[in-house]
Amino acid sequence: MDLGSIKAPVGARKNRKRVGRGDASGQGGTAGKGDKGQKARSGGKVRAGFEGGQMPLSRRIPKRGFRNPFREKFVAVNLADLCRKFSKGAVVDQASLLKSGIVKKKTDNIKILAKGEIDFPVTIKIAKISQAAKVKITAAGGSIEEVM
Repeated sequence: MDLGSIKAPVGARKNRKRVGRGDASGQGGTAGKGDKGQKARSGGKVRAGFEGGQMPLSRRIPKRGFRNPFREKFVAVNLADLCRKFSKGAVVDQASLLKSGIVKKKTDNIKILAKGEIDFPVTIKIAKISQAAKVKITAAGGSIEEVM
């Protein structure tokens, strides 16, 4: 048996439907697009959310609250996560967090939070660290270098 002799089972592969090939084909005439109207024409598409000229739902519903376009989003990294992925004397910075899989994207802003315990010294090189996390890290013998 060789790869050239393998065939798909009967009925597994279908020919694509060829529309607009005459009335005898069953898909002639309007080619499955119905009668007239924008969607029957070539290039006839309606954009997402368009309701035929009626005021769209997204504009009918009242908007509430304040949306700050300058808000900074941070990825929270807990001390418990650091304990799981790093060992004694490790240097924790953005690159090492990416490599360990704690942080998913290179562009993410990171903040170290104090959830969990750390019982070995590590060197932290991150811009944002909570006060409680600083206390726990220095109590364990670790050091913190502020990075901007």
